Amino acid sequence: MEVVLLQKVKNLGNLGDKVRVKPGYGRNFLVPHGKAVPATEANVAEFEKRRAEYEAKANDVMSAAEARKTALEGAAVTIRANASPEGKLFGSVGPRDIAEALTSAGHALEKSEVVMGEGPLRHTGEFEIHVHLHADVQTTVKVTVVAEE
Repeated sequence: MEVVLLQKVKNLGNLGDKVRVKPGYGRNFLVPHGKAVPATEANVAEFEKRRAEYEAKANDVMSAAEARKTALEGAAVTIRANASPEGKLFGSVGPRDIAEALTSAGHALEKSEVVMGEGPLRHTGEFEIHVHLHADVQTTVKVTVVAEE
């Protein structure tokens, strides 16, 4: 299936690229999320007519992500969790917990933007967590997990 990308998609291409993807990925993810349209003649012509509009929107999204990155740099949050005396958590701290803690600290963040490559945190301590705000914009935040008293 060929699609025309309406925004930059990581590991796939940039705005305006005509790429070939598997049908399920295009039909079930790219098209419903507004990231691409099928590469028909009518859609390609419509994209070329509105190219400047799409590029302006992409620049706005990129500048907003850069502003959020500067606000998040150096951000640190402490999360209290039920833990054993050895520091092993009863449960875990996942992306949702981190996103909620950062949002309550004044940094609006979605759980899908928190990337935890090694899985949820299961011990107390300090951790560097990656946050992907845009396909080209990522930063790290410090998360400290402490035991509840």
